[in-house]
Amino acid sequence: MTLHRSMKLIGIGDNGQESLLPQYVQWIEDCEVLVGGERVLEFFPSFTGEKIIIKGGLSTLVRLSTETRNTVILASGDPLFYGIGGYLAKKLNVEVYPYMSSVQLAFSKMGESWQDAYVTSIHGRSMKGLAQRIDGKKKVALLTDAENNPNALARYLKHFGMTEYSAFVAENLQGINEKFGSYSLDELETTDFSPLNVVILKQSLEPKRYTLGIDDEEFSQRKPDKGLITKKEIRVLSLQAMQLQKDSIVWDVGTCTGSMAIEAGKLAPEGQVFAVEKNAPDLENCLQNQQKFRVDITAIHSKAPAGLENFPDPDAIFIGGTGGEMVELLQLCCTRLKPKGRIVLNAATIENLYKAVEAFKACGFAVDILQAQLARSKPILDMTRFVPLNPIYIISAYRKEENHE
Repeated sequence: MTLHRSMKLIGIGDNGQESLLPQYVQWIEDCEVLVGGERVLEFFPSFTGEKIIIKGGLSTLVRLSTETRNTVILASGDPLFYGIGGYLAKKLNVEVYPYMSSVQLAFSKMGESWQDAYVTSIHGRSMKGLAQRIDGKKKVALLTDAENNPNALARYLKHFGMTEYSAFVAENLQGINEKFGSYSLDELETTDFSPLNVVILKQSLEPKRYTLGIDDEEFSQRKPDKGLITKKEIRVLSLQAMQLQKDSIVWDVGTCTGSMAIEAGKLAPEGQVFAVEKNAPDLENCLQNQQKFRVDITAIHSKAPAGLENFPDPDAIFIGGTGGEMVELLQLCCTRLKPKGRIVLNAATIENLYKAVEAFKACGFAVDILQAQLARSKPILDMTRFVPLNPIYIISAYRKEENHE
């Protein structure tokens, strides 16, 4: 068996060889194969060995696993920060020598500490869900791309009312066209920026924060029949039963005002929430509530189970209301639910309670039921009385083979 020597993965700045330690330059001069993107390989015009250009995909790099020649791979900035380093470290025997990341350099230009910053990327990925991820964060650093550029980011932030942020944009860091400066969101929306940029958002004032159990009156609801909402006390009990994690994928079936979906989005900011609603006016309220509460979910107009086939498999499902297809819907939910997942259904009648329990049992699921009979205090002259809420059955279903405590 031939032992391959380890390859060196070296981070490089946009100022080319100036960013490298003399030892790194020596390793590059001594190697037989130099691998990297077209832009970084241009920093070494006099290299006499073989150059391998990485283009569209990492399959080229995997082929290097059989390479016995002395090889150096070049990558921009810190290869282990949203770079190819993490991927390569799993596939090849590599030693990593990082340069400064673009975010580190951007904060240095801004003159701000960054150990307390929230760092995320909208480079090559959807902006969906960004609102709940960054809501309330004092400093946010974002890697952007040509589509999710600073202009698009400004429009997105304004849509969710995140006007407490101003932006610092650093372009072409350490390159010949380096530029950096501060912008209001309006300026961020209209200014032209280089595709190579980092955006840092800084909070100028504390936005309104909502804790678990948002008051029912805060939500836009159907008029004049207000009350078609999962009441906050039932909502909190149902969310607890769903056992959400920060990265949970959640379905909300029959979302109506979106109250459950929105609270779920706040509890699972790194996850995704998918909602379905059959009534268009209710869906409109749901969209308004998303903007107000800064939770960016996927909400579609459809009568479940239609539409669910386009959602990814969930970790948790909430069913607030069902039409006549309850059994069919629950069967589909049981089939699609991820291992260790939870389905929570609210039933207001004993008939629906019975139907739901029987349907879950037919799918091999175990069931816990909480009967919630709650009353809210209400002043009467200088005294207090209680007004009862409708009793609700909160049904939690999970696969029988799971450990349940």
